[in-house]
Amino acid sequence: MKNTLKTLLALVVVITTSAFTVGTGYDIGDIATDFELENIDGNMVSMADYKDAKGFIVVFTCNTCPYAVAYEDRVEALNKKYADKGYPVIAIMPNNTDVKPGDNMEAMQARAKAKGFTFPYLMDKGQKIYPQYGATKTPHVYILQKTTKGPQVKYIGAIDDNYQDASAVTKTYVEDAVNALLEGKEVKETKTRAIGCSIKV
Repeated sequence: MKNTLKTLLALVVVITTSAFTVGTGYDIGDIATDFELENIDGNMVSMADYKDAKGFIVVFTCNTCPYAVAYEDRVEALNKKYADKGYPVIAIMPNNTDVKPGDNMEAMQARAKAKGFTFPYLMDKGQKIYPQYGATKTPHVYILQKTTKGPQVKYIGAIDDNYQDASAVTKTYVEDAVNALLEGKEVKETKTRAIGCSIKV
């Protein structure tokens, strides 16, 4: 009886521990699963489409969050700076559009046109991708580097250290990480705290 009780308690501990660890998303060094999501032009986009890419700057963002809006020009600048060097931006809108209708596909299309986005702006329909990554904010950035095993997570967090004022930025986390990868070096600061609005479920 005692052994049975011990076994049951052990199972409870395992199940409870698993409940807290499952679904926490990717960590540095993890291999990210590819996705296939609808772009604002109606086409389906996946990382596999980018045959010549060395990696990706995946940004979970939206139209309605003031933090995301504040970073739009900087996200566009990242794509213009790094896409040709092998690290294109892929933006993903993770919010539930029933909760945030301002983030629906029509609104995404209008915003991208108004801002002149040069990167794909994808909808996480059914909200299946952002939990895999562990994204919690908009914006939330994941830098992936292509490896023989798949795209490996090299950086998670914020774009830089000042969402309010681009001219006052002192630490360019994403640029520093991508530059290190392009130079064949290790990323020094692999994790920072993403500052933004919570993803709406």
